[in-house]
Amino acid sequence: MAEVPVVGVLALQGDVREHLVALAAADAVGRAVRRPEELAEVDGLVIPGGESTTISKLAVLFGLMEPLRARVRAGMPVYGTCAGMIMLADKILDPRSGQETIGGIDVIVRRNAFGRQNESFEATVDVKGVEGDPVDGVFIRAPWVESVGAETEVLAEHDGHIVAVRQGNALATSFHPELTGDHRVHGLFVEMVRANLAPGS
Repeated sequence: MAEVPVVGVLALQGDVREHLVALAAADAVGRAVRRPEELAEVDGLVIPGGESTTISKLAVLFGLMEPLRARVRAGMPVYGTCAGMIMLADKILDPRSGQETIGGIDVIVRRNAFGRQNESFEATVDVKGVEGDPVDGVFIRAPWVESVGAETEVLAEHDGHIVAVRQGNALATSFHPELTGDHRVHGLFVEMVRANLAPGS
């Protein structure tokens, strides 16, 4: 039987509990990560939605930013939703003052591209690599991807805008699949983690 991967959820701000539930449904062990030593113990990491500027500042404050960058550079599988997508982008089109990213995906993202909180919406999205019906996505002050680099694969678009991308072991979505009860995107990510753990990977 395949090893059950241990997947962390960056627990500085955002919808951590919902991701832990989704990871358990995708046959992974989920753990909250707030400190560098906790990061060192996981096989992959989810960066949840929330407020990207706040997550950035807290990651620096908790001494996590450089360890996060190092592990992503070293190939640790990572999945970012909404604010997590912004954190994984190499470049933000309109960053707040002092806002930093972890990087890892060669994209330029636009913050709050789909509008303000009261313009949040749900939509079905066809995501490459996710079998079956389209994924239900919740868009809450969601970013979109303005442009992608040569190594970045576009997995989904909505209304003409890129809303899901992958580069190597890094995955990101503009939307929140963890809020819908549909755990297939988390399943895709857990399979990425398993593949990374496989001998010879």
